[in-house]
Amino acid sequence: MKVGKYKVKRDDTVLIVIDLQERLMNAMKDREKVYKNTNLLLSMVKEFNIPVILSEQYPRGLGTTVAVIKDNLPKDYIYIEKLSFSVCGAGLFDKLADMGKNTVIVCGSETHVCVFQTVRDLVEAGYNVHLVGDAVCSRFDENYENSLSLMSELGAVVTNTETVVFDLLEVAGTKEFKAISPLIK
Repeated sequence: MKVGKYKVKRDDTVLIVIDLQERLMNAMKDREKVYKNTNLLLSMVKEFNIPVILSEQYPRGLGTTVAVIKDNLPKDYIYIEKLSFSVCGAGLFDKLADMGKNTVIVCGSETHVCVFQTVRDLVEAGYNVHLVGDAVCSRFDENYENSLSLMSELGAVVTNTETVVFDLLEVAGTKEFKAISPLIK
């Protein structure tokens, strides 16, 4: 078995944060967990200057990104406003090609709609996709669980926040480890 797709490499990775918007997130029971884990991912990628892409689905109707996430974004994040459910339908492929990155870490909402369609399109296009299962959410458990299973079957690596964080850190004792370890509680 080849295990290369299960490794997250700092120099080949981008983080995509999908649609963590005010009106949408108000309906999510797991929103606080998703905020905590997404912010941990954001803190981690900032330590290594890993690019961040943030999408918003129809912000005029669903509101903008929640403040608790927006306040932790790196200054140079890339913004995509979209109407298509998949971020890929809104120019994501062009942005990824410009960056030359092949591994995509995905978090956001809703798991069974925008996250699923984005992951499906990324996998189909040949990207190495790591879906962070504890940093995505749906309104209903069945939709969340079903979509995680579907994305795994498609070939995405369904993982969790700490696995991604420690894979990127690689070793204890570094300045990055010392900056991130207090955030893991």
